[in-house]
Amino acid sequence: MGRQPAAGGGRWVEIPPERLERWFAGFADRHGGIGGVERDPDLRFLSVLGVDGALAECHPAFPPLAGDGDPLPALVAHAARARRVGVLLVRLGGYAAGIFDGATLVASKVDSRLVHGRNKAGGQSAQRFARRREGQARQLTDAAAAVAERILLPEVKTLDAVVLGGDRAAVEAALAAPPLAPLRALAVDRFLTVPDPRLAVLQAAPDAFRATRIRVVDAGDRLTRG
Repeated sequence: MGRQPAAGGGRWVEIPPERLERWFAGFADRHGGIGGVERDPDLRFLSVLGVDGALAECHPAFPPLAGDGDPLPALVAHAARARRVGVLLVRLGGYAAGIFDGATLVASKVDSRLVHGRNKAGGQSAQRFARRREGQARQLTDAAAAVAERILLPEVKTLDAVVLGGDRAAVEAALAAPPLAPLRALAVDRFLTVPDPRLAVLQAAPDAFRATRIRVVDAGDRLTRG
């Protein structure tokens, strides 16, 4: 379970679907029970209040949430739903494309490419190096686009969503070709921060794209900032 400081106070935790119901039970135990639950008007997150005033702001993968019924069980069911998801990861060290049924990788292609780092020298040598680097980067993103077209595009009508990650500029360049517009249309807002894509990195992607991200603000912190 990842933890990191949150802008505006509190901390982020990432909870996999299999642990979400138990996490809410623990939150209730730690904070004197659940004092209330509010849905975001756009159904993109839930705000769960502890009786002691603590806050758990819950951002599920693949919003929006259901707008009716008991919100906490609905969130747990939403997170646990099996989805067919396409993933494209691109960095200047390589790329990976894959299709997941739930958390199971059922199709994939991974490759690495050399793109040299920046040259600190000046003059014509630096200009030649920059042109060479730009050419290498273009070859990599072209190759990533070709793999996305081969692995993901034929299955696009079967996909619930497309998840992107790596380097934003490299991903945008790879997906810029007009034939890949259907993939762009399915892309979710959550962008995965990953190292150079390797098979193990791709296989671990569901840990990030299926998790519910929760900003936890303890009661004392809320009072202090309020």
